[in-house]
Amino acid sequence: MKNILFLFLALFSITQVWGQKFGYVDTDYILSKMTEYKDAQAEIDKLSQGWQQEIQEMSKGIEAMYSELQAEEVLLTAEMKKERMDNIKKKESDLTEYQKKIFGFDGLFFLKKKELVKPVQDKIFDAVEKVCKEQRLAILFDKAGDLVMIYTDPRHDYTDYVLDELGLGDPNDVIK
Repeated sequence: MKNILFLFLALFSITQVWGQKFGYVDTDYILSKMTEYKDAQAEIDKLSQGWQQEIQEMSKGIEAMYSELQAEEVLLTAEMKKERMDNIKKKESDLTEYQKKIFGFDGLFFLKKKELVKPVQDKIFDAVEKVCKEQRLAILFDKAGDLVMIYTDPRHDYTDYVLDELGLGDPNDVIK
């Protein structure tokens, strides 16, 4: 009796898995079609370049201080040399702290990127959820994510549906 019950449960679970509908989308492709994402990315790049330039200027200042110290080293007393080295070490420490503040985990760069990109991601996720409900999908993978998809059958690609939901679809596209 236990074997029959086990067999019944196994067959039931297999039919449940086979009965589920699945698909995938390519969020990289979707993002490439969204002007608000391109605008956010441009602003992030501009901020990043500005911060990189500030860091380079600070670094050049420290290098200049080292060069000046080497050039005048023979003229300096031990106390003066130590004072200058302490000043240089302080500048290096300030630079490291600034780099962490900007580009470190939860730094300004990360927070700004999150602030600008999150609304776009939310918009995509809302569209994906709506498409999944309309198409009765149990599972929807992201082809652009870390999940490796060795083969994808185009009939399971719901990227066009999500683009249509976002109002970015090609009117000449025929979705089947």
